[in-house]
Amino acid sequence: MRWKVPVEMGVRELQVARRLHRVGRFYVFLRKIRHELFDEDFERALESTYKKARGTAPLPPALLAMVTLLQAYDQVSDSDAVVTAVMDKRWQLVLGCLGAEEAPFSQGALVSFRERMVRHDLDRKLLDRTVALAKAKGSFGWQKLKVALDSSPLLGAGRVEDTWNLLGRALSLVVDCVAKVVGVPREDVVSQAKLDVLRGPSIKVALDIDWDDPSQQAQALQRLLEEVTRAQAWVAEHAGDDAAKPPLKEALAALRSVIDQDLEPDPSTGKLRIRRGVARDRKPSLGDPDMRHGRKSKSKLFNGYKRQIAKANGIIVAALVQPANCADAVATESLLTDAARHGSVEELHIDRGFLGCEAVDTFHARGGLVLCKPWPSRNQGRFTKLDFKIDLKDRTVTCPEKVTVPITKSGAHFPGDVCTPCSQRARCTKAKNDGRSVDIHPQEELLLLLRQRRATREGRAALRQRVTVEHSLAAVGAIQGPRARYKGIRKNSLDLRRCAAVANIQALRAA
Repeated sequence: MRWKVPVEMGVRELQVARRLHRVGRFYVFLRKIRHELFDEDFERALESTYKKARGTAPLPPALLAMVTLLQAYDQVSDSDAVVTAVMDKRWQLVLGCLGAEEAPFSQGALVSFRERMVRHDLDRKLLDRTVALAKAKGSFGWQKLKVALDSSPLLGAGRVEDTWNLLGRALSLVVDCVAKVVGVPREDVVSQAKLDVLRGPSIKVALDIDWDDPSQQAQALQRLLEEVTRAQAWVAEHAGDDAAKPPLKEALAALRSVIDQDLEPDPSTGKLRIRRGVARDRKPSLGDPDMRHGRKSKSKLFNGYKRQIAKANGIIVAALVQPANCADAVATESLLTDAARHGSVEELHIDRGFLGCEAVDTFHARGGLVLCKPWPSRNQGRFTKLDFKIDLKDRTVTCPEKVTVPITKSGAHFPGDVCTPCSQRARCTKAKNDGRSVDIHPQEELLLLLRQRRATREGRAALRQRVTVEHSLAAVGAIQGPRARYKGIRKNSLDLRRCAAVANIQALRAA
């Protein structure tokens, strides 16, 4: 199962390599380091995922791992990869099959290998191999790590639909599944359950209403829900115990999920109506149930995922994908844990999105240096929190007029009889019959340090070091593209990690 390819280039390989001295140097570099990238330990790890079995011997897993890297670099599908391995001498140079008339792998082999990578966490190990290679070449100083985190949107591959189409698609999925389970044609289920909305080319065409008329919309929704009820009753009557087994179980759950997330009781009629606003964990696609609604900013929305990376000392050491509605802070602990496997983390460079989590507090309490812009003051035009002296040791807060009050569980509150006669009251608070309050954040000690550092030239210079992780994330985005290749969190994490591995190899080539 070992990938038996020579280390030194042959005559024909050198001829191809010379033609790639200006463009295509990445392929030449990949050819030169392939024996280092897939060393004996890593090949054993790849081989361990295969069980001894009768029949055709499996392809060398190191070969398939190299193909996945080439796929990421050129962003080609499995079927295109098979053709490219025959038609492109650059791929043949890397794969050690110059002049081959047939690809050394099949489309099915690639699909099967990716499944093995997911099951055995090989995508993380592949990224780790590029870090180890950088360490061996002296491009990665691992004794003291300066880790920086960043994230960017990754648009989902599933079709995003509105409530009407989600309901229609979920209902259609239930009918398809129950027809297969019961062993009758789909048309018979539609006819017997009287599901008229499934007779047209789409739900909206079948309903055929004036979509600008709210009353017609309300009537159409009740009609659609009545047919959903009839479909559920038909399943209960004819499917029996099969309704509690896949795939019918999942189809029924998807239908219930759409109803729960997109509909709510109408206070005036008691009937269900389309929800005002968006449910917190709404699934916008049935094709990819892991997709979520996310925000790049207050005005820029997207549907899909977030890709998140950790960079340390010039190399990407960790990468993962999260649903779009997950806060960046959710991934902080996982990214830090992955980074710590490569060395001692001394500094953590983050933006505010990663700040509010226990992992950052733990790192700071352990003596690690956290570099992050503190939250800005929201009290413009009046005294801000920065104008108050906060003493966490003595648990007191002193205002600009030298009045001191204790810190309680709810924060620090200055009494009205003290604030009312104060000459600076207009610059301090808008409260009419009460005094100024100062909130104390759970991370107040860390926030104080961040504000102090930002106030110095050295501190501002240290904050600018984080820009390198933004460059690396942009490089990964250029390789992977703006849209997810696969459906689901795990498969897209695999894709992100192999793209991060390619970015690391490019960085090694440029070093």
